[in-house]
Amino acid sequence: MKQTHIPQHPARPLRYAGLLVATGLLTGLLGPSAAAQTPVQQYGQLKVSGGSILDKNNQPMSLAGNSLFWSNDGWGGEKYYTANTVSWLKNSWNAKLVRVAMGVEDSGGYISNPAGNRRRVKTVVDAALAQGLYVIIDWHSHHAENYQSQAISFFQDMARTYGNTPNVMYEVYNEPLQVSWSSTIKPYAEAVAGAIRAIDPDNLIIVGTPTWSQDVDVAASNPITRYPNIAYTLHFYAATHKQSLRDKAQTALNRGVALFVTEYGTTEASGNGYVDAASTQEWMTFLRQNNISHANWALNDKAESASALKPGTSSTAAWSDNFLTTSGSLVKSYIQSWNGTVTSGGGGTPPPTTGSTTKVEAESYHAMSGVQTQATTDTGGGLNVGWLDPGDWLAYTVDIPAAGTYLIQYRVASLNGGGRISLEQNAGVTLRGTINVPKTGGWQVWTTISHTVTLPAGRQDIAIGVPAGGYNINWWSFSKVSAAARTVLPTTVAVAGDAALAVYPNPAQNQLTVTVPATAGEVHLTVFDGLGRAVIRRAVAGQAADQQVELATEALVAGSYLVRLAGPGLVQTQRFVKQ
Repeated sequence: MKQTHIPQHPARPLRYAGLLVATGLLTGLLGPSAAAQTPVQQYGQLKVSGGSILDKNNQPMSLAGNSLFWSNDGWGGEKYYTANTVSWLKNSWNAKLVRVAMGVEDSGGYISNPAGNRRRVKTVVDAALAQGLYVIIDWHSHHAENYQSQAISFFQDMARTYGNTPNVMYEVYNEPLQVSWSSTIKPYAEAVAGAIRAIDPDNLIIVGTPTWSQDVDVAASNPITRYPNIAYTLHFYAATHKQSLRDKAQTALNRGVALFVTEYGTTEASGNGYVDAASTQEWMTFLRQNNISHANWALNDKAESASALKPGTSSTAAWSDNFLTTSGSLVKSYIQSWNGTVTSGGGGTPPPTTGSTTKVEAESYHAMSGVQTQATTDTGGGLNVGWLDPGDWLAYTVDIPAAGTYLIQYRVASLNGGGRISLEQNAGVTLRGTINVPKTGGWQVWTTISHTVTLPAGRQDIAIGVPAGGYNINWWSFSKVSAAARTVLPTTVAVAGDAALAVYPNPAQNQLTVTVPATAGEVHLTVFDGLGRAVIRRAVAGQAADQQVELATEALVAGSYLVRLAGPGLVQTQRFVKQ
């Protein structure tokens, strides 16, 4: 959401105006059935079965929420360990989960101040219970095996206090370093889990994995079997960790264990660097498709890129989106619209039959930026999406039954016209088509517009981008076009809105040479195939002068590809053909 806004629709309600999200708006976003229940009422007692986390109805589900910063004295994050914070996360972010990151061995942590840190933990846990949220109690350590007796004592206390509620999860080891799973982490985790299970037989226990909770495949090859309801920790930072870590996660899932992303960032692993929105979207798609819950690091105002709040944000303010960082705004859009009951492996529309029309309600997005919903007077009632400004977007997961040409229809209303819709994939890298929105004469005067685009087959994310705003959308639909009626969009050499990237030769055979312009920071080259999959990735150090970078394309199958260069303040794209 944007920070302060004078709407294009004067007769309709103002956006936030610096206040917390109103309960009525939250109800509009979630729908009446979801808003009537707290997350814990909706999902109930969680359990692990068949490599998935299931709700009370034995359905796969996932939660989205926030991790607090270290609880340590004087580290800055402890001021947000309040009931006010938890209430804000629930009511403004639609968070279903909060993680309490209790520092252990470092200065100001549990070892040096057990009473103070325990008090902070209990303040947040009590608030989460009052709000009906799930809460992770995290032993936030890199060396937990050295503090096993203290961990056992602490988690026994937590289990006695909260073990009779379904809200609580126990994260017994945050991020082990590069230590052995079998001889160090697993024995420690089994000892702590045993102490918990003697008191609390069923709430989830989450266990860290080697190499900063990345080697989930290693843990999955030798899982804990002595106790039930065990999940394994996966951590990622989107600007650093890409497909190779998802491959490790997929290996772990294939081996039948449940994963829980108790911490992730949109930035580099250091917590700084640039916010990688494209990589974050790839990760969100993976988590959604595999029903993996996640908590974002961190709800704090530290002057680093991963913080959700700007430096100096008061711990007692009535926060608005004015206080959010770039990362905070991006993450909020995912958490706010996360649908936790995805039983089909990713959410979105059911698979249509070839030739049928599948209608997608505009408000059923799984992620968005900058939009709101309101009641519509269009046929069928319900909600429409509005307050669309340039740069806004809405993302959906759909099942396309077969590759080919599709008729895309949009149900729109616009007082003055002049708007534009773009159908996009891969965080805007792949542009499928654009269409202008006409003047209809009112914000609830509806018409249907359409264009044709080419789409690959399969489950995929499709986004509606807003190059120019000033309209509402009630629904959109897609249906496969017969060969006789087909209208193929012309091939463009670059994605609209991006500068053209210089590449040669084009067509390419064994290699493609890319001209990387002078830049002070690191840039990233990514090659996407026709299905939108990243098939080549390359990080390039910035130089004071232009440089030529060669990409090996010999292994690519013949076809059309798109290469994208992205770096600080720089995005360039170009299509090329592999012969």
